[in-house]
Amino acid sequence: MKFNKPKFWDIEKPNFYSNLLRPISSLVGLISKLKKLGTTRKKYLNIKTICIGNIYLGGTGKTSLCLKIYDLFSKNYKCCFIKKYYEDQKDEQKILENKGRLFCYSSRSDAIDAAIKENFEIAIFDDGLQDYSIKFDKTLLCFNSINWVGNSLTIPAGPLREDLNNIKNYKNIFINGNLENIENIEKKVYEISKDINIFSGEYIPMDIGNFDQKRNYLAFSGIGNHETFVSMLKKFGFNIQKDIKYPDHYKYSKFDQDFILSTAKKNNYKIITTEKDYYRLNTQYIDKFQFIKSELKINDENKLVNTILDLNE
Repeated sequence: MKFNKPKFWDIEKPNFYSNLLRPISSLVGLISKLKKLGTTRKKYLNIKTICIGNIYLGGTGKTSLCLKIYDLFSKNYKCCFIKKYYEDQKDEQKILENKGRLFCYSSRSDAIDAAIKENFEIAIFDDGLQDYSIKFDKTLLCFNSINWVGNSLTIPAGPLREDLNNIKNYKNIFINGNLENIENIEKKVYEISKDINIFSGEYIPMDIGNFDQKRNYLAFSGIGNHETFVSMLKKFGFNIQKDIKYPDHYKYSKFDQDFILSTAKKNNYKIITTEKDYYRLNTQYIDKFQFIKSELKINDENKLVNTILDLNE
């Protein structure tokens, strides 16, 4: 989804605007509950389904976690990715395709059926937690360590798709980021339920050697967790003099790219962006931009593997 988040969504305490929208949030929540109750979930017996989802709207690192889980299991199981097709998410589709087999259909059920026909054993879903037609074998609920739950209210008063207390319905939570705010998040989660497994991971740049870290950099991205991207760069020694944030899944125009290039040239900055953003740039400019690859390093990886292998929720 391509959008600019309202700034008040991520203010810790609800303000005038969020309180004004609370009645609409209550109505949205009621509609969601009725939809959930009125839908029969289908259990798939010929393939194991793992859903990497979120309740915070955008920027929780689902795709990165999907890639990591694929790495952990593809040596011993025939794994694939499933992602519902959206025109503005071709960047994520490309990244998944570069790693393994992707089934990208307008219907996730059709995608599962196609994966079964090709004898895949594990299907890793990039998103789909709110698809109430599927009974997943395992769900991992993702959050970003910086954004966490914002003002903790539901859409449109806040950034959550479901009431925060609903996390008690999910057994496994994964915190993506650079290990910021982990203790506070864990405390809040355990106040809601002590039976939840909490996993965490941090982003590690894979190709630092391709960059001259003595230079000053302009970093830009159109992803949901821009702040985490910049935080990673600074943590690993990049001198970020300026960063530019665009909406999630942003489609860069010629004007946008000219602006980035001219700003960098004027200030003698090198340019750095994400792999997702690189795939959304105009091909005539592509040699003027450089992206850094990163991977997710999971803390207590063995525990996560064992939890996923126990596929009975």
